[in-house]
Amino acid sequence: MTDLPQSLVELARRYGVATEYEDWTGRSVPVSESTLIAVLDALGVQAGAEHRREAALAEHDRMYWARALPPTIVIRAGNASSFWVHVTHGDPAQVWLRLEDGSTRTGLRQLENHRAPYDLGGRLIGEASFEMPADLPLGYHELHLQLGGDDVTTAVIVTPAAVAPPARLGNRRSWGLAVQLYSVRSQRSWGIGDLTDMTDLAVWSAAAHAAGFLLVNPLHAAAPSAPMEPSPYLPTSRRFVNPIYLRVEAIPEYAYLRRRGRSRKARERLQADADRGEFIDRDAAWQAKRAALQAVYRVERSAGRELAYAAYRRREGRSLDDFATWCALAEEYGNDWHGWPRDLQHPANPEVAAFAAEHADTVDFHRWLQWQLDDQLTAAQATARQAGMGLGLMHDLAVGVDPDGADAWAMQDVLALGVTAGAPPDEFNQLGQDWSQPPWRPDQLEQQAYRPFRALVNAVLRHAGGVRIDHIIGLFRLWWIPKGAAPTEGTYVRYDHEAMIGIVALEAHRAEAVVVGEDLGTVEPWVRDYLRGRGLFGTSILWFEMDRDGPETDRPLPAERWREYCLSAVTTHDLPPTAGYLAGEHVKLRERLGLLTRPAEQELAADRRQQAAWLDELRRVELLDDTPDAPAVDEIVRALHRYLGRSPSRLLALSLADAVGDRRTQNQPGTTDEYPNWRIPLTGPDGHTLLVEDILADPRAAGLAETMRAAVEPPV
Repeated sequence: MTDLPQSLVELARRYGVATEYEDWTGRSVPVSESTLIAVLDALGVQAGAEHRREAALAEHDRMYWARALPPTIVIRAGNASSFWVHVTHGDPAQVWLRLEDGSTRTGLRQLENHRAPYDLGGRLIGEASFEMPADLPLGYHELHLQLGGDDVTTAVIVTPAAVAPPARLGNRRSWGLAVQLYSVRSQRSWGIGDLTDMTDLAVWSAAAHAAGFLLVNPLHAAAPSAPMEPSPYLPTSRRFVNPIYLRVEAIPEYAYLRRRGRSRKARERLQADADRGEFIDRDAAWQAKRAALQAVYRVERSAGRELAYAAYRRREGRSLDDFATWCALAEEYGNDWHGWPRDLQHPANPEVAAFAAEHADTVDFHRWLQWQLDDQLTAAQATARQAGMGLGLMHDLAVGVDPDGADAWAMQDVLALGVTAGAPPDEFNQLGQDWSQPPWRPDQLEQQAYRPFRALVNAVLRHAGGVRIDHIIGLFRLWWIPKGAAPTEGTYVRYDHEAMIGIVALEAHRAEAVVVGEDLGTVEPWVRDYLRGRGLFGTSILWFEMDRDGPETDRPLPAERWREYCLSAVTTHDLPPTAGYLAGEHVKLRERLGLLTRPAEQELAADRRQQAAWLDELRRVELLDDTPDAPAVDEIVRALHRYLGRSPSRLLALSLADAVGDRRTQNQPGTTDEYPNWRIPLTGPDGHTLLVEDILADPRAAGLAETMRAAVEPPV
């Protein structure tokens, strides 16, 4: 029961806004009236007074009948479906399809529809229904409606019923290294890990230890001027890549740079500073690398390279131009576009075009950087596959973007800028989370035939054999928090998951890639079944795999009951590496930062019980000796990773931090500057920084990599 006005409840229902939800304990929680009004306002709906709500409901009806065709039609291949058409009552409706390959399809069968006509400002509008054939090919097609001399169109997206794993994987299981790339550099890096370092790690894990993939943190673009956002999960753009990851010397034109000594000295100074520093200094790394890249940019390109660059610009089109223009504007006016001169705050304004023309070289430099990234990522994926990886690179797609950044500026008409995305309280983040990111507007995505989302998924799969989608539940429903409110004061907004997941499946099918959904946290039970039915993998983190349905809910879920179509790992980037977790670092850190909602003693006691239960489980399956002596940390870490092999999970991951015995967490959710998130260099058990060269010669890393190899290989 609710005391909310009925008009507000109905308006929320129509726009997919939850008026109540079930929290992580199973308790039903009502959503406040103020939250609903704020969330609806972010969707462009005035709901603060009764007369406004009644007007909004009437406008919702009017807009439905005013459309001749649905904004977007999404169907599954092999399934016949229907769609509606609105014409003046009594007029004929002629419909036909233009398929993606240019061919046409006519003769669509009309179905019975007895819905009464609607009075639209004195004109009666009738509704007809037609059948969409079941045999349409996969792809992005166009439906046409002939109305007298007018031709009205809408998008038709045919998605796979389910996306199959790439044929090159066969029925084999596969393991991969999970890497936070910025944290691991080599002797030839520029103070931070780069794409050449990533390639070397892929080759080592594949050629020496039969790894099938390398899972890397999001490589999304950050703002080009200081301070550079350290979080890979709060990018300025998800569509483009951070040029800090470029290896300058791998650019072909570098060979013709006249003053390479200046570049070499800058890199050596940066490396020396990184050797002495406690944390990763992105600003220093980018300042030095940008200067070197600018020098390489000025080198004359060959005729063939010029043709390749022109082809890249044509392919990326307006999105690339907008991104490069934003970067040039950010260097001039700062990283927050809300603070720019008003005329520059929207990409369609003529003043933006004038700025781009006046600063053409700077804009082109930022376009060129993305071309270099495209080249180096293409080479990295090809090299990983050549080294024996079945999948190669598995990229990570963040949930959203910085509200002040390039994507929010370029796509402000399809993002909800009056709210932020986050998560409600759960067992591990008991105050909830505010990610400070503007969510997609589901209504505007549909109006734009999901083109921004399609382009994003296509881009992240361009150089990959797989993608991990962070918080994939956000493609079903996402926690929206009104600006200025606490994370606990949000509500869920639903998306058309048939469309969102269908597009992911279609793009993965075309790229012959695996999709892994990070489906941790508060998840509606049916969602995991739905994802599995569409061919998407889930995620299992060992510490979270507890037998919630058993008589003792603090007992581990036996490995044989884990999911098969899943990426399973012992830990994740939001927890300490396993050595640190075993020492209770996740509890101690949250206590120090004031993130616990119950006394630390209780948290530590619960953690000790959980760890004891896992040790018992390892002994039960004979992965640890049943002796009174406490096992060594390395022994436990090895046993936990061997335990992954007892599960049916098709994909297993080993954190590079676990492989080398690191202890410090990369990220503590719920914090920004309270903890040096995403700035921790990779270290060994002694706390000393490790380089790529050290890893490739590290017996501990090799031993755990062989443990993973044995875990996925069938017994002889």
